[in-house]
Amino acid sequence: MNANLDIVQGEWPMLKGQVKQQWGNLSDDDVRQLSGTTAGLINALQRRYGYGKVQAEIEIDKWVHGYDQAHIEVLERVNGKI
Repeated sequence: MNANLDIVQGEWPMLKGQVKQQWGNLSDDDVRQLSGTTAGLINALQRRYGYGKVQAEIEIDKWVHGYDQAHIEVLERVNGKI
């Protein structure tokens, strides 16, 4: 999960809206307080969704992997591979 954490933290300004869309139970204040830290997102998911730490990590991993895949597909389209 560490490689994915860099993506989340490095692209946080662009991802805020997607976090809110993915986890609609998070308030705007929740999202503002995260500041792109995975630990903050884990805590927020535990608080708002009742996830345990491991489940929150799994959900973040699934979301980041989906983001990675979408990003790869866009790059492939731009480079004419799709």
